[in-house]
Amino acid sequence: FMAELFKMEVPEIYDGVIEIKAVARDPGSRAKIAVISYDNSIDPVGACVGMRGSRVQAVVGELQGEKIDIIPWNEDQATFLVNALQPAEVSKVVFDEEANKIEVVVPDEQLSLAIGRRGQNVRLASQLTGLDIDILTDEEESKRRQAEFNSRTALFMEALDLDEFFAQLLVAEGFTNLEEVAYVEQDELLTIDGVDEGTAAELQARARDVLEAKNKAALEAARALGAEDSLIEFEGLTPQMVEALAKDGVKTLEDFATCADWELAGGWTTVNGQRVKDEGLLEPFDVSLEEAQTLVMTARVLLGWVDPTELEPEADDAEDDDDNEEVGA
Repeated sequence: FMAELFKMEVPEIYDGVIEIKAVARDPGSRAKIAVISYDNSIDPVGACVGMRGSRVQAVVGELQGEKIDIIPWNEDQATFLVNALQPAEVSKVVFDEEANKIEVVVPDEQLSLAIGRRGQNVRLASQLTGLDIDILTDEEESKRRQAEFNSRTALFMEALDLDEFFAQLLVAEGFTNLEEVAYVEQDELLTIDGVDEGTAAELQARARDVLEAKNKAALEAARALGAEDSLIEFEGLTPQMVEALAKDGVKTLEDFATCADWELAGGWTTVNGQRVKDEGLLEPFDVSLEEAQTLVMTARVLLGWVDPTELEPEADDAEDDDDNEEVGA
């Protein structure tokens, strides 16, 4: 509705010179609209604002005074998000493509502005960009990173029987878990000062022994909880994942196939205008929503609930689209 109002007030939008790429609204209160210009000589934000704000004020009037932030759209998601969080200033953006999440670091004094009243600013920015957004202050990020460093150091000290200095070297080189140490190419370990081939081989052997012991323990715990072979042997689930599922009552492949992707990967819901985090059963194992969808669909196919041939037309359509693009080119 708001996009159509802008189209009526801004001739450049009606003519296609400016495009509205995204809109997010909290009706009656505030909205954000992202625009892009296909003519370098035309400023998309300025055109939508109009002389002395005449164009945007006409839309605001139609919406009974709803405040509107006009945002320049950018195909770079991090840049777009910085724009979407205006008027707050952003210090740093860390984007997790696999999880489709983004972490935004702001100066301490900018936190309330970034979040907005009752979380409105960050909620609208999230809707506008389609991303889950975590906002931290500079101090919070520093504390969190130090806590992560200490936690990983302690993990390597205990699991691999290392002294603190050596464990810190591993963390400083970017190693975050035992799996990385166990299965990384040995050459990556050899780049660490003081690590030769013998030391690298010993580190990997220790890491693999610990992982095997953990897998065995998790498998025994899962079976004790009632997990059946159909779930345990399902490709894509680790013993730790099976144990976590069994603890929540998911004990068979049939149980797993009835799960929604967000139940596994986690997500967000809106309750009374507030975004509430839904913890996924497999979220601690960094299972993304897309991975969860694939796992659940694979389970349904194996059980015969879904005919795999019914999924093929989607691939065929994609190929047809590609062919059409090539013809058009």
